[in-house]
Amino acid sequence: MKKIVILLAGLLLTSCSTSVAPVAQIGIVTDCADINSVSSANSAAVLQCLDGSAGVAIADLRGPLIVNVWGSWCGPCKEEIPYFVDFYRSAKGSVAMLGIAVEEANAQDAKDFVVTQGITWPNLFDKTGITRSTFGMGVPVTWFIDQTGAVVYKKVGPVNSAAELRDLTTKYLKVSF
Repeated sequence: MKKIVILLAGLLLTSCSTSVAPVAQIGIVTDCADINSVSSANSAAVLQCLDGSAGVAIADLRGPLIVNVWGSWCGPCKEEIPYFVDFYRSAKGSVAMLGIAVEEANAQDAKDFVVTQGITWPNLFDKTGITRSTFGMGVPVTWFIDQTGAVVYKKVGPVNSAAELRDLTTKYLKVSF
């Protein structure tokens, strides 16, 4: 009898609990018009904006800017994107963000990733792999670029929380929230 009571209590407790999955934000493929950059004659690595608009040369980027290099096929990239989405909601206006899709089979795969992962900041598309000499192989990697265009910090591997992004931004880009 005691076993039946315990079993019924367990069933009752588990049937009353509800699990609510977080509502996913729908991303948008945005244009790159607001990316802070300078024009230089030595700009070799020009990447197109994922939406097809005029791109930007990596060497011309100016901050405060966080550049996240990702691939839609990359498991750790998928795991870290919700932290970037959360961070961007609170940091928008204080620090810019830019994504760079690398090693994609085609631009549509990258666009689909942006939409399904809730990304709402501009993204460039490295169609030919020209950023390998700048960013190296492997993703994710996140760069922190200051007002002069200097890379002040490079985080190799996934970001583990929005708080980590805030701390790194404060430390390296001198932007507080």
